[in-house]
Amino acid sequence: MLSRLFAPKVKVSAHCDLPCGVYDPAQARIEAESVKAIQEKMAGNDDAHYQMRATVIKEQRAELAKHHVSVLWSDYFKPPHFEKYPELHQLVNDTLKALSAAKGSADPATGQKALDYIAQIDKIFWETKKA
Repeated sequence: MLSRLFAPKVKVSAHCDLPCGVYDPAQARIEAESVKAIQEKMAGNDDAHYQMRATVIKEQRAELAKHHVSVLWSDYFKPPHFEKYPELHQLVNDTLKALSAAKGSADPATGQKALDYIAQIDKIFWETKKA
């Protein structure tokens, strides 16, 4: 009797773990923009303490960007997305590698490369939201 009382009344399914709207590549982009901005500021300041603090923050922001990209890949994108966009696996991998490179570099070009990859993911992401 209790099992019938607490049994689900309606079964639902969704293409993502939570209702749509919780995933957005903008989170990764904002963190990657911070990485690039820090890289640019590092070039204009020779103070050792500033460089050390900037490096720590840049590395943290790059890790956060990697996290957001990884969450999109593992939680949002599903097999139909990968079928429609076969380049998506490689694009995510390239993005994560670019963010790792930016994490370990003071060159703003590495930050820009990561941003360029994130822009490609963003484009695909929003195309999937139209469907």
